[in-house]
Amino acid sequence: MTKVTVICGGVGAARFLRGLVQVVDPAGITAIVNVGDDTVLHGLEISPDLDTITYTMAGAIDPERGWGLVDETWQAMQLVRNYATANAISANDPTGNDAAGWFSLGDRDLGTHLYRTSRRRAGATLSGVTTEIAQAWGLELALVPATDDPVRTELITTDGRRLSFQEYFVREQHDVAVRSVEVVGADDARPAPGVLGAINDADVVVIAPSNPVVSIDPVLAIPGIRDALVAARQRTVAVSPIVGGVALKGPADRLLRELGHDATATGIARWYAPLAATLVIDEVDADLADDVAGEGLRCVVAPTVMSGPVESAALARRCLAEVLG
Repeated sequence: MTKVTVICGGVGAARFLRGLVQVVDPAGITAIVNVGDDTVLHGLEISPDLDTITYTMAGAIDPERGWGLVDETWQAMQLVRNYATANAISANDPTGNDAAGWFSLGDRDLGTHLYRTSRRRAGATLSGVTTEIAQAWGLELALVPATDDPVRTELITTDGRRLSFQEYFVREQHDVAVRSVEVVGADDARPAPGVLGAINDADVVVIAPSNPVVSIDPVLAIPGIRDALVAARQRTVAVSPIVGGVALKGPADRLLRELGHDATATGIARWYAPLAATLVIDEVDADLADDVAGEGLRCVVAPTVMSGPVESAALARRCLAEVLG
């Protein structure tokens, strides 16, 4: 059985995995998932990237938003917002941030967070609860958080504010300039059980087309994971999340530029050169193939826009072929 390990953020990784399970036995797949986006709101433990992958692989994701559950309703959050409006509570009021209802939780989605929170308070690890949730949805692949320890991605804006990822991405709609990014708690964290083994034992490692700054780097910040990827470099393929100089979803292109990096396929090649021997770039960026190769990676030009399961499977197949032949 072919063993494939995927380093994951949220939506882009979920779409890649949706294709990968059509190409290899899902039992041989391990998804190592970013938890820097995790947060606690309304007293509930929320793991957005883990949930996005879970719902996508279960065929339950909302196809229009790319996150949350299909056929969702929002009655609980609307009531929260009604209370906040009646009492003039703002999302920027630190004494009532959660109560402002700026972060939407669907009525069905609340069930996941309630279960996770109660199990964690009973002493279960995040990886243990993740396995329980994945099994309940009938998933066959292994879904593993990068760490069981609390790590949080924080963004420092050019005006000196320190924002959690969700404050930056959801509350501010990532419409603020960033001067630096920190993964708080990473130095004291340890990889979750099975993470290093999954990288070491994989026939192929794929770095999914996720935001390199706030989705992939928080995984690599956990001590031991970057070193394991460096050791697996010849078996590792990265997929560029930048197509034609822009991110298909989210602020990756703008974040790269704000932090002084090149928001092109060449810039992604420079970012991943120590970790991956191969970079897959989109056909739109074919004219950059020589520049990518100049950064020390084998460059593969292929369609990378995963508009549906067929396209996702074709991309997954191409990534595996670059290592397995």
